[in-house]
Amino acid sequence: MSEARVFPISSIQRLLRPRSVAIVGASANPGALGGCVLANLERADYSGDIHLINPKRDEINGRPCLKSIQDLPEGVDCAVLAIPRVAVLDSVRACARRGVGGLVIFSAGFAEWGEAGRMEQQEIARIAREDGMLVVGPNCLGLVNYVDSIALTFVQIPPRPLQGRPGIAVLSQSGALAAVLATSLIARDLHISFTVSTGNEAASGVEDYLEYVLDDPNTRSVAMIVEQFRKPGRFLALARRAREQGMRILLLHPGRGSAARESAATHTGATPGDYRVMRSLVERTGVIIVNTQEELLDVTEINARCSALPAPGCAVLTESGAFKALTLDLCEDLGLTLSPLNETARAELAKVLPEFIPPGNPLDLTAQALVDPGLYRRTMDLLLKEEDFGSMVLGIILNDRTTAALKLPHIIDAIRDLAPDKPVIFAALDEGVEIPEHCVQQLHELGVSFFTAAERVFRALALLSAPRPVDPGPALTGEPPTRLAGAAGVLPEYRSREILAEFGVALPKGALVRNLEEALAAAEEIGYPLVLKAQAAELPRERDVGGLLCGVEGSEALRAGWARLHEGVARACPGLVLDGVLIEALVSKGVELIVSARNDCAWGPVLLVGFGGAAVELLQDLRVIPANLPPEEIAVELFRLKSAALLQGYRGAPALDVTAVSQILAQLGRLIQSDPRIREIEIDPLVVYAEGEGAVALDGLIYLD
Repeated sequence: MSEARVFPISSIQRLLRPRSVAIVGASANPGALGGCVLANLERADYSGDIHLINPKRDEINGRPCLKSIQDLPEGVDCAVLAIPRVAVLDSVRACARRGVGGLVIFSAGFAEWGEAGRMEQQEIARIAREDGMLVVGPNCLGLVNYVDSIALTFVQIPPRPLQGRPGIAVLSQSGALAAVLATSLIARDLHISFTVSTGNEAASGVEDYLEYVLDDPNTRSVAMIVEQFRKPGRFLALARRAREQGMRILLLHPGRGSAARESAATHTGATPGDYRVMRSLVERTGVIIVNTQEELLDVTEINARCSALPAPGCAVLTESGAFKALTLDLCEDLGLTLSPLNETARAELAKVLPEFIPPGNPLDLTAQALVDPGLYRRTMDLLLKEEDFGSMVLGIILNDRTTAALKLPHIIDAIRDLAPDKPVIFAALDEGVEIPEHCVQQLHELGVSFFTAAERVFRALALLSAPRPVDPGPALTGEPPTRLAGAAGVLPEYRSREILAEFGVALPKGALVRNLEEALAAAEEIGYPLVLKAQAAELPRERDVGGLLCGVEGSEALRAGWARLHEGVARACPGLVLDGVLIEALVSKGVELIVSARNDCAWGPVLLVGFGGAAVELLQDLRVIPANLPPEEIAVELFRLKSAALLQGYRGAPALDVTAVSQILAQLGRLIQSDPRIREIEIDPLVVYAEGEGAVALDGLIYLD
């Protein structure tokens, strides 16, 4: 499901690095949108041509004003539409006639506003597509090019040239959060290459700008805020390319809950899909997914200052026993490994520590470093040499400006001398303390992030150092089963099980029969006790209409059950003609799983697995798995279920046959990838037995488009 590039790089280049800009709706009012754009360009001494359009003015700031878009010279690189919504569509048409390369549309009230707005947005997209015109928005805050100091936004942006330093690209559908993130990054002394607020994405999206910055030598990492990937296959391909290039993507994706998904529709006109599906596929490409705005800021900063992602295992150096205990609790909750000291490291630390400080991780120096400041360097030296530690957090008490001035120079000198090749993060434990600015600047120059909230540091490190799950690559293709030829809708179970059996899924012994005589003969071959299931395409769930009988024992019970089943279906569904009755052997009890394969409308084929009953309904104990994941990796995912202890033998029960479950799921993955017409394959339940005894699929159904 990969989508090709829509716009050539040269088109995006004209938009992001324009040599000429038109402001439609230019204003002398510094608070007006057009006035803000002009102020940004003038403040940065923009050297390109600026064309102002305002039919009521002859000049603004000494610059001549044109009366209309028709007066523009041919081929302006970018036009900013700082005008009311009602004038946008006609202005888009006029810009297309003048050969404008790209548009920035601030106005809201399009796809996020109802059917009329959606139709207008579709017309904008059509014009842009036919004329090869790139459009940012509508309903956006525009863009900022920090490489060349070009701000095409109404947010007041002070010039901050990149000047050859590696930068962070901010790509966001939300204009407000793009501006907030950029402001926060700058406040933390970090550098930005581009920010693009894509808004409703009528005729360009975050994928287009991601592809551009992947080739941009000024960009080292990408921070993204996305409510809906409108081209998910293309994004996955670009994310894999970013991983291969060593460029990290950090993603905040609202929409975990139903209320957030509804909000997205009224914000940027997004129609977010299943968050779990998105996360399962995207995180395997190397994208680091965060849950909050603060986490996005924190992981972006630490990532920007690190030459490599923090490896697992964190060393903590602090001066508080209580903070040590809090850290142990928090890191356990976060799953952040605080590697214990090995015997060699413990012995070496004991040599440099006072007798009353026991070696450990976290290492509590108490207040001794105030008496002996060299203790910072000696302990840091030993901890940073340990291979078990992939990063170090300095949880230091600063108290006041005087104490900070005593401690920080010794710590800074130690870091400078040791030149660690691992991430070191400074976490001041007392938020609000006055800290010498030159000390923070020196830490930044040494590649050390400075925080005043230790909990945020540990949360960010947990995200950055978490093991990356295996990426199976793009979905596979294969030959669809011949039994699917000409089929449509819901396949009744007897037809579905034929296809499942062809793909190696274990099923109860059974047969489709059409009269009582066939049923009695089949029962003798299958063996009692039996299950009877009424079969028809219009009757996917036979149990709901009295079409299911379990535990039929003996021929007399079969005769009585046969009559009772047909009477029940006739009462519930008058006139329904059955294809027959599926007779199956009654299998022994085991642990029940619900498994399915789904062709997600946005992301393509995936697998879902969870424990049956309340575990799925109440606990949301469900894993979403790429359809082409190999069986051994599917097993890893099974053990990540909340109730995974049941798989390993809970309270004396035997361990279950996880290998058999993994093989069945892999076969379902192969089947769902074989034919795009398969919307879903559902097995409810899959009965799993003790290790080595296999698993059996009951009630399997295939749904076709």
